[in-house]
Amino acid sequence: MHRTIFDTPVINTLLRAASRAFLHWAGWSVRGELPPQARKCVLIAAPHTSNWDLPYTLMVAFVLHLNVYWMGKHSLFFFPFGPVMRWLGGIAVDRTRSNSQVSASAAALKAADGQVQLVVPPEGTRGKTRHWKTGFYYIALEAGVPIILAYMDYSTKVAGLGPVFVPTGDVQADMLEIKRFYAGIQGRRPQQFQSD
Repeated sequence: MHRTIFDTPVINTLLRAASRAFLHWAGWSVRGELPPQARKCVLIAAPHTSNWDLPYTLMVAFVLHLNVYWMGKHSLFFFPFGPVMRWLGGIAVDRTRSNSQVSASAAALKAADGQVQLVVPPEGTRGKTRHWKTGFYYIALEAGVPIILAYMDYSTKVAGLGPVFVPTGDVQADMLEIKRFYAGIQGRRPQQFQSD
């Protein structure tokens, strides 16, 4: 995994304090903590309905002392923004090509030294969709790491880490259970998100 803002000394300390102050000023509460067995994990980023989700996610990650990497569409990484996006923890995903993103992500998680959390939006887009992609599930299953049900509820201004979920291999049953957790959580654009 490449170096990011989260493991850059001094800057990460300053941004942690700034994130905490901004979220408090904006009326947000951050809840939860990373359990010891989830130092390496996949974090579900849901609901993902707005471009604002990324800066808020990064601030919440700072407050919770996480070391996150996130998947974003490859167009975000075009010059001159690519180096900045990668420093913010971004990993470019080209959705127009058939590739082994799941296997590559699982291998990177296994090979990483120390704490690393891979943030994956299950919708695969901030646009309206009823179908959740299962990439996050198979990354966790293949890497042998748990899934953390992370959330950002714009209706209550509460964000954080929910339960730890260990995939069983029964993707249909597991997805139903995961989606149940998100049933009452509202994105910035609630009409864009459905957990059923």
